[in-house]
Amino acid sequence: MAVTLPVAQAPPVIQRPRTLSTTTTSTVLLPKATFPWSNFAYSFQPLKRSLRSNSIVSFSASTTSPGIGAAEGIVKSLEGVEVFDLSGKSVPIVDLWRGRKAVVAFARHFGCVLCRKRADLLASKQDVMSSAGVALALIGPGSVEQARVFSEQTKFKGEIYADPNHSSYDALEFAYGVSKTFTPAAGLKIIQSYMEGYRQDWGLSFHKETRTRGGWQQGGILVAGPGVTNIHYIHKDREAGDDPDIEEVLQACCA
Repeated sequence: MAVTLPVAQAPPVIQRPRTLSTTTTSTVLLPKATFPWSNFAYSFQPLKRSLRSNSIVSFSASTTSPGIGAAEGIVKSLEGVEVFDLSGKSVPIVDLWRGRKAVVAFARHFGCVLCRKRADLLASKQDVMSSAGVALALIGPGSVEQARVFSEQTKFKGEIYADPNHSSYDALEFAYGVSKTFTPAAGLKIIQSYMEGYRQDWGLSFHKETRTRGGWQQGGILVAGPGVTNIHYIHKDREAGDDPDIEEVLQACCA
């Protein structure tokens, strides 16, 4: 579902407390030989993370074209947030779109099969983005070393950054929780992804930081720039595999 808000008018601020769900509300039964969910689920220990106090405007839908006030809120929440490139160099996240327009994808974690499929989908549109002068970047909640492994395995041609402290995810208030991760829809999408040849990297998935922090994290997509406060579009995954309409992303970045 997409909601387009007038560019000149900010949406009303909705103050909602965030709750991190730690109760699984649905179960997906998958073949143990291919998807070891029982081991996977019990290996994760949900972690209550400290959330940034300067929370951004909350939206009623997962995808929106934010107005001026909302865009300023997003940028304010990202003040001081840094990510790391593959060389380990820290980069203020807003620098990714300060002097250019960029599509910034936020992965669930670097081992996630659904994220690998989404990365492929975005990469398949990279020629369109390049023709419009738009950069493509992907951020994952994990270490620089995990980001390097992801780069080697996927051959993703966009820029790749690591967010080991999950600072950008907290700032943007992406969804988080067990019930957001293990859903019937997510299970079906995982099966479909495997049938299409994609694979989860269980080594990265069972990495300690992923088990204790990143396993329950959801991601999203941001289109912004040029200019720090020029936010064109944001999509927040409501659950694992909640992909945005790629045509909406291209409309926001390249029209």
